[in-house]
Amino acid sequence: MKIEKKCWPDSFNKILSGEKTYELRLGDFECKSGDVLVLKEWDPETKDYTGRVIEKKVGHVGMVSGNLYWKQEDIEKYGFQIISLR
Repeated sequence: MKIEKKCWPDSFNKILSGEKTYELRLGDFECKSGDVLVLKEWDPETKDYTGRVIEKKVGHVGMVSGNLYWKQEDIEKYGFQIISLR
């Protein structure tokens, strides 16, 4: 299945260069290993697509719901990190 999503320029460029090898998204859509994520560059200043598109095959999809590990005040203070391993 192909899934189309907006992608802001900074993230788009990092994915294009290979520096960014992950994508953090709200889990409001179904996505599974083997799907194709179609990232369409979106310019937040012009509020329009730039015309650049990247297609990436989805590997592992991890879903997180609720908080099993950290105190809520720590989450609010520090936020989350997504760490890509190579």
